[in-house]
Amino acid sequence: MSSQHLTTPAPAMMPISFKVNGIQQQLDVDTRTTLLDALREHLHLTGTKKGCDHGQCGACTVMVNGRRINSCLTLAVMQQDADITTIEGLGNPDQLHPLQAAFIKHDGYQCGYCTPGQICSSMAVLEEIKAGIPSHVTHDLVSAPQLTADEIRERMSGNICRCGAYANILAAIEEYAEGLES
Repeated sequence: MSSQHLTTPAPAMMPISFKVNGIQQQLDVDTRTTLLDALREHLHLTGTKKGCDHGQCGACTVMVNGRRINSCLTLAVMQQDADITTIEGLGNPDQLHPLQAAFIKHDGYQCGYCTPGQICSSMAVLEEIKAGIPSHVTHDLVSAPQLTADEIRERMSGNICRCGAYANILAAIEEYAEGLES
């Protein structure tokens, strides 16, 4: 019997460039690297959480070109030249974003694991409603959707909170949205 040495080929590396939280970033990544892993492992932006790694929990939600996505379901190389916003790009402990402050005020964070994804998703939800994009609960598809609790709940349904802070999360989003309208 001959002994054959099986070798694993080196991973295919690719240079990518995108803007993250307003800062241009350039990386060389394995083409199989998810955007989530590029953010966490390469750029050390650990606010975005790895929850299920299957796109079912929303903990990894970030905004890419103004739209929310599950960063565990997209490859980093697919985001060439994108404008990416993570929770770190919204505010910091010394200067909270008003939505972050509303989450604290309404105890919408509980354990906090899902909170970065909840907040990023909330920001995008409000932009979707403002842009007139209907959801499954929008009653009138011809008119602009209204900012209602049902609209917010439906649009946030892809973000799971294992602590069950949904009522508090809704209250935080509603308070922040009211501040935008005034």
